[in-house]
Amino acid sequence: MRAQAGWGLADVPDQRGRTAVITGGNSGLGFETAAVLAERGATVVLACRDLTKAEQAAARIRKGVPDADVRIEELDLLSPASVQAAAGRLRAAHPRLDLLINNAGLMRPQRDLSAAAAVAAGIEPTFYVNHLGHFALTGLLLDRLLASPGSRIVTVSSLVHLVGRADLEGLARLPAPRVSPEAPRSAGPGGRLPSRPRLHYPRSKLANLMFTFELHRRLAAAGAPTLAVAAHPGIARTGLTRNLAPPARVFLGVRAAPVMSWLIQSPQMGALATLRAATDTTARGGDYYGPSGWFGSTGLPAAARSSSRARDAEQQRRLWRESERLSGVTYDFGVGPGADGAQTPAPVTAPGEKPARRARRRAGILGNG
Repeated sequence: MRAQAGWGLADVPDQRGRTAVITGGNSGLGFETAAVLAERGATVVLACRDLTKAEQAAARIRKGVPDADVRIEELDLLSPASVQAAAGRLRAAHPRLDLLINNAGLMRPQRDLSAAAAVAAGIEPTFYVNHLGHFALTGLLLDRLLASPGSRIVTVSSLVHLVGRADLEGLARLPAPRVSPEAPRSAGPGGRLPSRPRLHYPRSKLANLMFTFELHRRLAAAGAPTLAVAAHPGIARTGLTRNLAPPARVFLGVRAAPVMSWLIQSPQMGALATLRAATDTTARGGDYYGPSGWFGSTGLPAAARSSSRARDAEQQRRLWRESERLSGVTYDFGVGPGADGAQTPAPVTAPGEKPARRARRRAGILGNG
C-alpha cells in the first residue's frame, strides 16, 4: 500500500500509568490493540471467554515486550452472570480504569449457544454479544472509569452499520433476561442456534454507534471526565471471517493479501482506528474514526462517516432504554464526596441491590457482581 500522511503507529503516546481493559483481546484487532498499548507501557487486561487463548495471547505480547504488564480476565459477553462476575473482579482489582475497549464481536454463531442465559431469554446472540453484553459491562465499570480523568470508553463498530436497522420495535417484544434460565432454547441442526448474520451483525454494529453517541451525550451532560469514542477497522482480516462461506474466506484470507491490499488490510492496520480513538490527545467525545482510504476500507485512521440512523437522537434514547431493560443494568453518572473530601464517582448500583450491600461495596468490601 502506498505510504500515506496521517495518524499512525508512531503517534500512539506513552501509556505508562494507564490501565486498559480490552474485550476479545486474545486475537485479531483486539490483540493488535493490546500489544501496542502494552508496548507503550499500559497495564493491559485481556477480557476473554477462552482463558487458554487469552494466556497464549498474553505470552505472545510478553515475548515481544518482556516487561509488559498483561493480565487476563474471564468474560463471556453472552452470559449476564459472567459479565457481572467479571465486572466484580475488575472493580476489586482496579480502583480506577483509564480505558475500556469494547472490541469483542460475533458474526456467525458457531458454538452451541442453547444453554447461554441471554439466548435462553430470547435475545439474538450476535446482538447480545456485540451490543448488550458491552452495554452491561460498561455500566458496571462506569464509576471506575469516572474516577480517572482522561479516561475513555471506545466501542468498535463497523462499516456495515451503514446498512443496519435498529428494529427497536422488535427489541421491545423481547422478554426480560434471566440470569439462570430453567429451560434453555434448543439449538438448530448441528447444535447451532439459528441466526441471520446478514441482518443481525449490521444491526449490532449500528447499535454500537448509537450507544457511543448517546453515552457521549450523557457523559457531557453530567460534566464527567470520561470520553465515549467509536472506531471501525475498515475491511480487515480478523477472526470474524473464519465462519464465513469458503469463497469469502479465500477472498479475505492471507494468501489473497498481495492482490487485495487495495480493499482489505491487515489486523495491525485495522487496529489503528481503535488506537487513535483510545489514545489520540486531540480526540473528543462522540468522535468516530476509521480508515481514510477508498470507501473507508483501508488506510490510516481519520474521522469516519456515520449513517443518519446512527445519529438519530430519539432512536439513540430508545435504544438506551431498551438496553437497560434487557441487560438489567442502569447507569449512574453521579458523583459524591469521597472520604478525603474530594469528589469521587458514586458506584453503579446493581438492579435490586439493597442499601446495606451498596454501602459495603462503597467501602470496598464487595465488588459489583
